[in-house]
Amino acid sequence: MVRKLAATGFIALSLAIPALSASAQSAVAWVARGDTAYDARNATAALEAYQKALVIDPNNYDASWRAARSQVDLALSESDAGKRSAMYKAAQDEATHAIQVNPSGADGHFVSAEALGRMALTLGARDRVKYAGKVRDQALECLRIEPKHAGCLHVMGVWNAEVMRLSGFTRMIARNFLGGQVFSQASWANARSYLEQAVTNDPRRIVHRLDLAKVYVDMGLSSLAKTEYQAVLSGELVDYNDPKYKAEAAEALKKLQ
Repeated sequence: MVRKLAATGFIALSLAIPALSASAQSAVAWVARGDTAYDARNATAALEAYQKALVIDPNNYDASWRAARSQVDLALSESDAGKRSAMYKAAQDEATHAIQVNPSGADGHFVSAEALGRMALTLGARDRVKYAGKVRDQALECLRIEPKHAGCLHVMGVWNAEVMRLSGFTRMIARNFLGGQVFSQASWANARSYLEQAVTNDPRRIVHRLDLAKVYVDMGLSSLAKTEYQAVLSGELVDYNDPKYKAEAAEALKKLQ
């Protein structure tokens, strides 16, 4: 009798293993579909595919951080403020989950920093302080894991630039009363250095060049800014929001002529 039960259990286990394997393969297949859609700059289809992968395998790290990335992509082009905020919040939650699944993965920290940073840019100057430390912490952890991660270099460049764009009074209030002591570490030199590194490490992505050009303008380096804006206009379409970035570059370039 014991032998029969053991045999039955072995058969059940044998049947379960292929089923689990098939589910994992299905999740991987959905991630691959999402990547295909992402490369085709179809953020909606990419997000749907990654979410289907997560239904099958909720702890699939690749699906999780990629879903967060696509949510940020879609939020950037969302005109409705309420919907945009909800999308950034969903991206933050998914990025947090990705980090929980794989704390040593650079991309999870990247999308967390990006989602938090993009959300901060939609808020008033004082409210941005609440996000500043978290954005910086996530970006620096990403760079600790992967020092040449272009996305995190970009985040740190924009972080420095946005802090420097605040009025001196606001920065003082942030440092002394709102817990924003890290603001004292920001500089235009850091903003330029991080963004130049982002361009060097991932020259195809025009968003790096766009934000670098903005920093050059702020630093009074108009000639360098024009070169980067022109590079944005002549660059290939890689990301979902690239047409938006090109339109922004064209408008900015007109003002520098």
